[in-house]
Amino acid sequence: MPLLNSYRVIYLTFFVCLVADIFPLPIIFNAFRPNWMILVIFYWIIALPHRVNIGHAFILGLILDLLLGSTLGTHGLLFSLLAYLTSINFQRFRNFTLVQTTLLLGVFIFIAKLGLYWIASSMQEIVLHRPYFWSIFTSMLIWPWFFLFMRYLRVRYKVS
Repeated sequence: MPLLNSYRVIYLTFFVCLVADIFPLPIIFNAFRPNWMILVIFYWIIALPHRVNIGHAFILGLILDLLLGSTLGTHGLLFSLLAYLTSINFQRFRNFTLVQTTLLLGVFIFIAKLGLYWIASSMQEIVLHRPYFWSIFTSMLIWPWFFLFMRYLRVRYKVS
């Protein structure tokens, strides 16, 4: 597949995950919303680290900050940190089992959630509630199917 078509598939998955992150849900289900952008960034950096890198993660974080109306740069900073940690260890993560990558992803999302809370609480007084962390578990539950679906897309459209 030509290089342009490879990037089309990658950018289409980025766009779909951005829409999924801002799609309105009922208040009851909003706490369970998976962290789609972290899932897709984590997958593409492990699968194709020469195509998706820290710069992509930072730009996607800035776009997500603009869409969510959060402080500009918070998601960009945290996504680039997680992308850095993933990119320096991508060969090791490729050899992990699906259960190990699920647990690792849970740790990464926990770090991101704590970082977002820490940055937001440094600017204003915020109370931390338990439902804030429920999205970690839903992201971990979705990850195996998400991984298999993304692998299917990568093989089907010959993204390399």
